[in-house]
Amino acid sequence: MKFSITRENFQQGLASVVATIPARTTLPVLSNILIEAEDEGVRVSGTDLDISVSVAVPAEVEEGGALTVPAKKLQELARELPEQPIHVTTRGERFELVCGKASFKLNGLAREEFPTFPEVDFGAGWTVDGSRLAGMIGRTSFAVSTEESRPILNGVLWQLRPDASTMVATNGHRLARIRVPGTNEGTPEDDIIIPPKALAQVDRLLGQQKEVQAARTENHLGFQAGGTKVFTRIIEGPYPNYEQVIPKDNDKVARIDKENLARALRRMAVVASDQTHRVRLSFNGPILRFAVETPDLGEAHEDLDVDYRGEPLDIGFNANYLLEVLRFMSTEEVKMTFKGPERATTIEPASAGDDGADYLCLVMPLRLLD
Repeated sequence: MKFSITRENFQQGLASVVATIPARTTLPVLSNILIEAEDEGVRVSGTDLDISVSVAVPAEVEEGGALTVPAKKLQELARELPEQPIHVTTRGERFELVCGKASFKLNGLAREEFPTFPEVDFGAGWTVDGSRLAGMIGRTSFAVSTEESRPILNGVLWQLRPDASTMVATNGHRLARIRVPGTNEGTPEDDIIIPPKALAQVDRLLGQQKEVQAARTENHLGFQAGGTKVFTRIIEGPYPNYEQVIPKDNDKVARIDKENLARALRRMAVVASDQTHRVRLSFNGPILRFAVETPDLGEAHEDLDVDYRGEPLDIGFNANYLLEVLRFMSTEEVKMTFKGPERATTIEPASAGDDGADYLCLVMPLRLLD
C-alpha cells in the first residue's frame, strides 16, 4: 500500500471513525482501524462489532492495499503532525508514515483479522432526508433508558409507515415521540429498534446530507451517503405499546414561556435534593409557584406568570427531566397538560413547527412530601 494524503483529510477520516473504537476489548484487532487504499482514494473503517463506520477520504494512491493500525495512537499522532502532506507506505504488517522531516513506523495487524461488515443491499433500501433524520434522532434519543434490566428500552424505536415516520424513546419515567409526515417511495412498513450510540454516529456523520440511503437485513441496519457508511446491529424484541401511556384525558392546560420556565427550574434545582431533584409546581390561575424544601440545605420559592386553565394543582417533578425536555422544544412557548398529581404530564410545542413534525414528551411526576 502506498498513498499520499493531506493532513486535513487524514485527520478527518480518523476522527469520523475513531469514536466507534471500543475503549476496552479482548479482541486486539478491534482497537485498530482498517485503512484501505483504493483507486478512488483511501477508506478508513472501524467497528466494535455492534456498530461499524466506514469513511472514504480523498488521497493520491500509487499502490493499493490494506492494513489495520492502532486507532488511538494514530489519531494522537495525526493531531501533532505539521501542516504538510502525509506519505504512507506499508511493509508487511508495518505502517510507515512520513510527514515533513518526521517519520513513524507502527505495528499493525493483517486485514484478514478485521471483522467483515454486514452485507446490506442499499439498492433494495429507501432514502431519507439527513437533516430531518438528525432532527428526529436529537429530539428522542436523550430519553433512552440506560438500565440493563430492560434491554428493549436501551434503543430508539423507528416506526416506518406509508404516511409518516416516527421515533420514540423512553426509560419508563419520561418519553419522547416525534412523528414526521410523509415518507419516500420504497420505504418499508417496519418497526426497527436502534441503539442510540449508532444513531449518534448517523447524526454526526450524515446529518447534513440531503439524501441518505437506508437498508436493513434481518439483524442489521445500514445508512450511507457521500462515501460514508454506518452499520448497526438491531435490538431484537417487541417495543412496548407507548401509545397506551400517552394520556388522552388530561383536562388541565398550561401555556408557559419556555425560557422563563427553564430559568426558574435551574434556580430551583440548585436547592433541590441531589438524589431526587424534586421541585413542587403549584398551578393556580395565572400564577405558577415553584417550591423546594431540602432539610439539610434550605428552601426556595418563585412565582411565574402563566396561562393556566383548570382546577388548582400541586405536582412534583424531577427538575432535570423537565429541563432536558425543554431543550428540545422548538417554540418560544410550551404547552403542558395534566390530569392529577400522580398522572403523566405531557409537554409539547405550543404551536406547529416549520417541519410539520408532531413532537410530544411525557414526564411522570414525583410523589410530593407533605
